Amino acid sequence: MVPLEGLGVKENISYKQVPVEIFYRKVKKLRIKQVSSVKAVWRNQLVEDATWEAKVDMMSWYPHLFPFIPTFA
Repeated sequence: MVPLEGLGVKENISYKQVPVEIFYRKVKKLRIKQVSSVKAVWRNQLVEDATWEAKVDMMSWYPHLFPFIPTFA
């Protein structure tokens, strides 16, 4: 048997999915706007199971995945 301590498993045998890295980025151009998406790799899942998420949502929920890169004008 595997102890559940330290695994992040809750009493009801569920756990929170947490992204561990941004695997790929893309921008889809629509008629009047652009939509940025990122492919997120989640903890305890394979890279093949990574999912596309809206970049703006991921930046607000998981800002640590987006390192600050200064821009110079």
